[in-house]
Amino acid sequence: MKFISWNVNGLRAVVGKNFCEAFEALDADFFCLQETKLQEGQINLDFLGYYSFWNYAEKKGYSGTCVYTKHPPLSVHYGMGVEEHDHEGRLITLEYADFFLVCCYTPNSQDGLRRLDYRMQWEDDLRSYLMALDAKKPVIYCGDLNVAHREIDLKNPQTNHENPGFTDEERDKMSTLLSSGFVDTFRYFYPDAEGQYSWWSYRMRARERNVGWRIDYFIVSERLCKRLESASIHQEILGSDHCPVELIIE
Repeated sequence: MKFISWNVNGLRAVVGKNFCEAFEALDADFFCLQETKLQEGQINLDFLGYYSFWNYAEKKGYSGTCVYTKHPPLSVHYGMGVEEHDHEGRLITLEYADFFLVCCYTPNSQDGLRRLDYRMQWEDDLRSYLMALDAKKPVIYCGDLNVAHREIDLKNPQTNHENPGFTDEERDKMSTLLSSGFVDTFRYFYPDAEGQYSWWSYRMRARERNVGWRIDYFIVSERLCKRLESASIHQEILGSDHCPVELIIE
C-alpha cells in the first residue's frame, strides 16, 4: 500500500499547477492533504476509483484537511473530540480492519510564538488521542506536523533555534510521542540523511538552494515496523511550498 501526504497550501491554487497530473502519477492508495483552505462546495475534484473525506475549518480560506482513498473505511472521524481543537479542520481519522490512518495539520506556533501555549496543549491532547487509537489497533499518523525534530531536519538549526517549528518545547513533544511507541518512518530508513527537506520558504530562492525544513511526516506504531517497505520525499514535485512525502507498507 502506498501512502502520500502533502500540504498543498491552498488546493484551488495547486490544482492550477499540475496537481492532478502529480496525483495520477503518484497513484497512491491513500492521499492525505493538508491546508486545503476550502469550504464545502468550493471545489469539485473527483478522481476515478477514489473516495474522498473532507474536514473544513470554520474560518474561511484557512487550514483544512482531506483524504482521498481507494479503500472504503470502516468509519471516519473528524477532529479528536476536544472542543478547543475541533474548529479548524485539522484532523481526519479513517478506520480500517487492521489500522487507523490519521491525517493531521498541526497548528503553527506563529510569529513571536504567540500560539505556543495552545500548540503545547494540542500536542498533549493529540498524543492522548493517538495512544487511545493505538491501544485498539496500529496507527499510521501523517501530515504537516510543523516541527523539525532534529538538527539535521533543517538547513540552519543554529539561526532558527526558538523560531516556530524549532523550539525546544515543540521538539520535546515530538520526542515524547516517539518514545510512546511510535516511529518516524523516514528516519527509520535514513537515520542520518541530511538535506532531505519537505518545506521551503518562498523567499530568497530557498527551494532552489535547498534551504529547507523536514516538517512533513509519516509516523507509525512501532509494531508496524516489520511491514515498512520504503519512505521517501518527492522534492521533484512542485506546486506548493511543501512537497509530498511517501510511505509504502506491505
